[in-house]
Amino acid sequence: MTDEISKLPDSELCIMLIIWEANEPVTSAYILDKLKGKKSWGATTVLNFLSRLTDRGFLKLEKQGRINYYTAIVDEKVYIELENKSFLERLHNNSIKSFIASLHDSEGISKEDLAELKQFIEEAE
Repeated sequence: MTDEISKLPDSELCIMLIIWEANEPVTSAYILDKLKGKKSWGATTVLNFLSRLTDRGFLKLEKQGRINYYTAIVDEKVYIELENKSFLERLHNNSIKSFIASLHDSEGISKEDLAELKQFIEEAE
């Protein structure tokens, strides 16, 4: 299944993050409510994203009367792992060191972040 998962555009990823967070079937009204103050998308736009995500195999659609419920088919952890791997391959030639150095050089990582990373590495070993 992981070979079939494609990269999501930011707009569709935004929708998927809401669905993954809910961890249960959701309606378009639920998604619109969660988007308030974040995005100015209307109902038609959200329905188009949901339709695309369903067509691409990210969501399952279940109709209960006049209400559509959307459930994630693709697991959030699996998707994020694939995105992380792709990001490292494309931008840092599979080098975690290159990625961390880039963050450090651009001041995108603080000393506290580095200390936390060091602790994580020590615990992982």
